Amino acid sequence: MSAAPRDDRPAPLGRGRVVMVVPTYDEAANIVPLLQRLRAAQPGVDVLVVDDGSPDGTGRLAEEYAAADAAVSVLHRTEKQGLGAAYLHGFRVALERGYDVVGEMDADGSHQPEQLGRLLEALPGADLVIGSRWVPGGSIVNWPRHRELLSRGGNLYTRTLLGIEVRDATAGFRLFRRSTLERIRLEETASLGYVFQTDLAHRTLRAGLRVREVPIEFVERVRGESKMSGAVAAESLRRITTWGLEERGRQLRAGVRRLRARAEQRRGTAR
Repeated sequence: MSAAPRDDRPAPLGRGRVVMVVPTYDEAANIVPLLQRLRAAQPGVDVLVVDDGSPDGTGRLAEEYAAADAAVSVLHRTEKQGLGAAYLHGFRVALERGYDVVGEMDADGSHQPEQLGRLLEALPGADLVIGSRWVPGGSIVNWPRHRELLSRGGNLYTRTLLGIEVRDATAGFRLFRRSTLERIRLEETASLGYVFQTDLAHRTLRAGLRVREVPIEFVERVRGESKMSGAVAAESLRRITTWGLEERGRQLRAGVRRLRARAEQRRGTAR
């Protein structure tokens, strides 16, 4: 693991120390260009790469880059355990290192570092900022039609079942305040796949915190293979369905309690 970044560099625009967590698995063709673009676009933002033991040498390339740039550090995990597990590991380390804002983005270039400024600008009015494909002004580039329909349909299903207003709950380009991650109890998060994104957005809203979405242009990766699969999508749907049923159960129980309280109040008034 490379050394923790220095603390003596200026914080971006008074937001405190900011770090972007970037999970990687077999992203040797993408990681160095991504780091170069990110550091050029936001020189005041640190980067924490979390590599899941990539057999293609991604972790080694990230280490070589970090050796020449104190703002970049690398965590090495021994095996691939899922996107959520990698993010949780990175988030915990970021909090231990004292960062005030912890972000996340993909390593494949689909989240454009040049648009990170949009998320940073929205942070003063939010506890979680999401770079969204499906709000006005958001867009996708080079996606097949079936992929777009899957994402739009999945997000509609999520909004309907969980009763949330987030248009792109599955998005992975985000900024969390430190206080948000501490309040939503990361240690209780069991989601390890792509549904991890929906889980954290839902937890943030249930905690009564503010979520803002800003439009981004999402670009399909040029190099390497997508980690998304039918099995991953099926797992997400199963978990969201379970959470939705649990949410409806909580709402029903709360409604019953309110009705009983009103009935007791009426009986007390009538005496």
